[in-house]
Order: sequence, then structure tokens, then C-alpha cells
Amino acid sequence: MQRFADLLDRLVLTPSRNGKLRLMVDHFRTVPDPERGYALAAITGELDIRSVKPAMLRDLMTERMDEVLFGYSYDYVGDLAETIALVWPSPHDGEVVRRNDTPTLERVVTELDAATRAEGPRLVEAWLDRLDSSGRYALLKLVTGSLRIGVSSRLAKQALADFGEKDIVEIEELWHGLRPPYLALFDWLEGRADKPVSAAASPFRPVMLSQPLEEPDHGRIRPEDYAAEWKWDGIRVQATVERGVKRLYSRTGDDVSDAFPDLLDYMTFDGSLDGELLVAHPAPKGGGRPAVHPHQGSVRDDIVVGTFSDLQQRLNRKSVSAAVMRKHPVFLRTYDLLQDGADDLRALPFAERRARLDRFVAALEPSRFDISPFVPFSAFEDLARLRADPPHPVIEGLMLKRWDSAYVPGRPKGPWFKWKQDPHLIDAVLMYAQRGHGKRSSFYSDYTFGVWTGPDERPELVPVGKAYFGFTDEELKQLDKYIRDNTIERFGPVRSVRAEPDHGLVIEVAFEGLARSARHKSGVAMRFPRVSRLRWDKPASEADRLETLQAMIGG
Repeated sequence: MQRFADLLDRLVLTPSRNGKLRLMVDHFRTVPDPERGYALAAITGELDIRSVKPAMLRDLMTERMDEVLFGYSYDYVGDLAETIALVWPSPHDGEVVRRNDTPTLERVVTELDAATRAEGPRLVEAWLDRLDSSGRYALLKLVTGSLRIGVSSRLAKQALADFGEKDIVEIEELWHGLRPPYLALFDWLEGRADKPVSAAASPFRPVMLSQPLEEPDHGRIRPEDYAAEWKWDGIRVQATVERGVKRLYSRTGDDVSDAFPDLLDYMTFDGSLDGELLVAHPAPKGGGRPAVHPHQGSVRDDIVVGTFSDLQQRLNRKSVSAAVMRKHPVFLRTYDLLQDGADDLRALPFAERRARLDRFVAALEPSRFDISPFVPFSAFEDLARLRADPPHPVIEGLMLKRWDSAYVPGRPKGPWFKWKQDPHLIDAVLMYAQRGHGKRSSFYSDYTFGVWTGPDERPELVPVGKAYFGFTDEELKQLDKYIRDNTIERFGPVRSVRAEPDHGLVIEVAFEGLARSARHKSGVAMRFPRVSRLRWDKPASEADRLETLQAMIGG
């Protein structure tokens, strides 16, 4: 357990991607089985410890510490596991802690897996008494499943590939047929056994990604070489059915099937589709807004495509209610066919795959599956004009794909390009700030900002978004000091910051798009907002007004 705790500590404090990779590779190299396998499962989110929940940990603290004092501590630190790890008192009743009796990671996982909800918290309590602060932190992060150490599942798979000198594609194709503690996987990576045979039906097929289109590449985009499609503002998914097993994967290979049972019900095919998950409702009588303009083909007036804000109501859920599915039904706008029955199509040219896709999707339920239409063009200037003024608010740019391109995992240079719209910019005023997590827990790093509304003589700020990245470490320190110096109210870990026409901090905010939202007081929701720059020079009274954002939606 101590080796796992040391790994987490170092991963949290190591900002660089390559540094994190080296730490994980070293851990896999020096820590024996099954400890390293359980560490891998924890990092990739493959452990599901059901015998301990966060509320149980809070109850444990009330037995050891004044509840109000713990509440103040939690507000200050901002992270439950870190707070408990720091304030956990020494054992009571004169019990002597035996540090050589600390549990192994294997013991923690196996005993908690077999424990009831009554037994789990008591096991954790006993181990907390035997661990130091870093060990307690690792244990609590493990049981709550919220590591937040800056390591994605894919980065951990890249570390495995580096460790075994393999291609990450091989790891990704095997992953969903493996189970912790991954003994067969490590035997193969260390050369002691043959490559495992994935037992999983409907495996994930690593996705092909695009390169941003840069100006030097503009001249190569010709109709005879490239197809153009709209870039839809949903989430990239892979829908796969094999031997009766239906799975829906994110672009990074995470199985998200449980969140979208309404789509799985209509996956009546045998194969693998690549596409964009969107929300769509049946159009009212008289027709809805077409998916594209008539002259650009494939018009659909039988559905109304929702915004990314609608789709967000379905994301990051382990289960979804019938009411949510009725309110935000999803469908798949397909753009590639990777597997057709027993035929692997990935080596075929895109033009041939697309022809197969047309026939494949024609047999599926049209309210749940359609095809992303081509965008006809005769010159690059046509694309530039269309990119600047797309026909639908759920379009965020263009995709450009060589007709002769095979479906190659990764991000090869040249076959596929994405040409996104330039981000929108507004000037907003900082209104609230909240403490961050992990290494940012001592700083106010999550910001709520607003724009002006109401009459000019009595303007009011209305929140329009939140952002927590886009600034440097030095700017974070400047922001933190400004917030502390200008706090007017406190709400636990949140501070209200002075924001008036003649006194306030203006933040230039970049974002990808806007949508109407009944959930927000302002009536608008931003897509991917981030801090573009700090406008220390600009008076708060000169920040943008809500009417500016409303006009963007109208446009």
C-alpha cells in the first residue's frame, strides 16, 4: 500500500505528461504482481468498491473529531479524502499503532470487495489507524474512486505500452477483455507469455483522429482528393455489436453503454459504427429545423437536433432514468463503418467505407441513426465561406477526409483534417471563486463570471459561465490574491468577489459556442469556456452585456 501511496503523491506533484509516464513505467517495473495490477486498475477507474461510500467516511470522522471543526477543515481543504488524511487522529484508548501491520493494496481491494456495507467502514477505520498521512490519502482515494491525479485511462495505457515496448493500439484492443490484477497482460509485456487473446465480444477499435487544418495545408484541399463533412458538436462514440453483445465506447475506449440504453435498444446490427452522439426530438407538425441546408444534401425535417447543453444532461451517468431519456433522447450521426459483420473494413479507402455505410445505415431506425452528409464544394473558398457561416448551431466547423484514406488508429498527418470555427470571445466580470482540488486546493482556481444586464443606470451582473483553466501558475497566484483581497461574502469553499461597474476584474473568456438554457438564470449556456486573458486594464463597466450573447445565439 505504501508503494501505491508514494506513486499517487508523485503523480499529483508531477505536472508533465512525460514525467507521469516515467513514474508509472517505473512502478510497473519495480512493483510485483498483483500489487501493480491493482494500482493500474485504480488509476484507470476499473475498481468498483461498493462497501464504502463517502457518507460513511464522514460518519467515521464524527466518531473521532468534532463535526463542526471537521466541517471547517473540509471547507478549507476542499477534498474529502485529503481532509480526512490530514486530520485523522491517533488511535484512542491507548492503542499502539503497529506501522509494520499496514495493509497491502491487494489486501485492501480483496477484503473490501468481500465486505458488507457494515464491515467496509470498519476495515477502513482500522487501516487508517495504521497508515501515515500519505497512506491514508491513498486509501481514501482508492475507496471513493476519485483519484484526480491528472492521469487519464489512456495515459495509463500508454505507460503500459512504453513499459512493454508495444503499440498502444494493441493495449486498447485487448483492454475490455482483461480483468484486474492483469496477470496475463503483465506476463506478455515482460516477454514471459504470448499476447493474451481478448475474450470480450464487441471490442473497442482505437479511433482515427484528425489534425487541425493549418494555412500551409489549404492548397491541398481539392474536391477530387478530399470529402468535406460538417463537424458536429456532440461526443465521438463507437457503437459496436458482436455475438449479441452491444457496447458504446467513448473515443478513449471507456465503455459508456449504461448511460445510453435507449440507443442500445436500437443497435440491431452486427458491426461497428463511428459517429457523433447527439440529442434529437421528433419535429413538431410542420417540420423542424433541417439538419443542413437543402443545397447541401441529406435534409432532415423530421427531427430537431439539440445543443451540446442538451447532451450534457446525459453525460457522466452510470444509470439514467426513463424521464431523462424521454426529455433528452439520443441518436447517432454516423460517419464511418469499421466492421460490417465479419468484415473488417478499416484497411479500405474512405470512399469505399462510406458507400458501405450508406447501405448499412439504411436498414437502421432513422430516429436513432443517420449519416453525416457531405458538404459539396468546388474550391477551397467555398469551404471557408461555409465554415464562417454554418447552417446549424450544432455545427462547429468542417471535417476534411481524403477519399483514399484507410482508417488508421492515432493522428496521422494528412488523411483527415478538422477546421473548427474560431472561438468566440467576450469580456466578463469575475463574480465568484471556489477552491480547487489536489495541488490547487490552497488556491481559488474555479471562477464564475458574468455579464451586465438591465438598464444602463442600474446594471446588474448575471452569471454566464465557469472556467478553471487557461491561465498560468503565476496568473493563478495573482487571481488568488485578488480574490482574497476583494472577498465580500463566504459560502464554505466559495467566495463572492466585489464586482461593480467601477470596481471589478474583467476576464476575457473564450468559448466554442452558445445555446439557450432554461437551467441558467442568464438563459444561455457556454460550450468549453476558458480564460483567454486577464484584462487588468479594462474597467468592469466596459464588460459585455447579456444582449451580446443573445445576439450570438440568434445569429
